[in-house]
Amino acid sequence: MSNNGNTVLGILAGTAVGAALGILFAPEKGSVTRQRIADEAATKRDLMAEKASELRDSLGSTIASQKENLDEQVDYIVSNASYKAEDVITTLEAKLKDLKAKNKNLQKKA
Repeated sequence: MSNNGNTVLGILAGTAVGAALGILFAPEKGSVTRQRIADEAATKRDLMAEKASELRDSLGSTIASQKENLDEQVDYIVSNASYKAEDVITTLEAKLKDLKAKNKNLQKKA
């Protein structure tokens, strides 16, 4: 994101410098030059608004996609943890059953 911002800023700066040099060396009347500046500014404003809108839409799509991906991963982890917990409980129940049987045998012998 930072590189894109720097690139856009560099392009805008280069455009501004080029426009300023073009105006300084232009052999046209002042009123014509002012109109060209106004037209060019309006064009650039519209272009920037369009690019900002595209960036906003792209960012919104990326965020939505990442949120969906995160939701899926959380569901997977919770589901997997649930199965693991069930396995642990089953194993502990089996061990408890064995210990009760051994304890019963020991009590009979004593």
